[in-house]
Amino acid sequence: MNNPTFKGIIAYPITPFNTQEQVDLPLFKKLVERLVTSGSHGIAPLGSTGVMPYLNDEEKEAITEATIQQVAGRLPIVTGVSNLTTERTIYHAKFAEKAGSTAVMIIPMSYWKLTDNEIFSHYEAVAKSISIPIMAYNNPATGGVDMSPTLLKKLLEIPNVTMIKESSGDLQRMHTLRRDLGEDVAFFNGSNPLALGAFAAGALGWCTAAANLIPELNTGLYDAIQKNDLHTAQNVFYKQLNLLKYMLTKGLPRAIKSGLEILGEDGGELRGPLKPLNSQEVTELATLLNTLKA
Repeated sequence: MNNPTFKGIIAYPITPFNTQEQVDLPLFKKLVERLVTSGSHGIAPLGSTGVMPYLNDEEKEAITEATIQQVAGRLPIVTGVSNLTTERTIYHAKFAEKAGSTAVMIIPMSYWKLTDNEIFSHYEAVAKSISIPIMAYNNPATGGVDMSPTLLKKLLEIPNVTMIKESSGDLQRMHTLRRDLGEDVAFFNGSNPLALGAFAAGALGWCTAAANLIPELNTGLYDAIQKNDLHTAQNVFYKQLNLLKYMLTKGLPRAIKSGLEILGEDGGELRGPLKPLNSQEVTELATLLNTLKA
């Protein structure tokens, strides 16, 4: 089950748009480069932060290729390929593999409530179509589907489903995964406010958009965990916790765009219906970021 290719801070880039709401690929590559050079251990395009559901097929393909070109083999890449239908998910998974992605990430998305058998068959069909690893992504808040530990355990019976990303916000579930699946399971935390607890539960890594704004604190937490230095890990985590909570409350694409601009970087535009943070929210975010500089 273990897939040691991925560990540590897996960073999510946003997908920036221009004023005509077209994907800004040159800016996207620049933002990916920031993540690579600031200490991230992996890059994960086309996740929730990258507003993957708001992109058409051509745009998803362009983002996939731009990520692989910019990273240029320096870090592993797990590309989001989720779609409402199995056929389209297979299509994007095949494209990601051919383009050079290290792995793909799939969250079950559906207008209808899916059964466990439907979800398993969905993953199994995609897995049979590619040879690279798959990260099963559980995020009921965005996907509308909550995969139980029992279902996640069953998914790991599929040969190339080797990783789990748990974003339900339930720390006890992470402990359950570790208890039931053993130390060899490769599971990753996707809930920012639970980063410290998730590492304590045995997470191999933390998938986060926060690396766009506070990479040194994110990697600082991971480094402290690797050294079994709980005191430092607690201090580093508590220092960033208020910002992590704020980002989650305001929505990651909005918060990252505004945060980048506060830091003097171009964050691009958002695609409707998403709107930027208002002036009060920007001031609140700036205060949180400035506090971390102290």
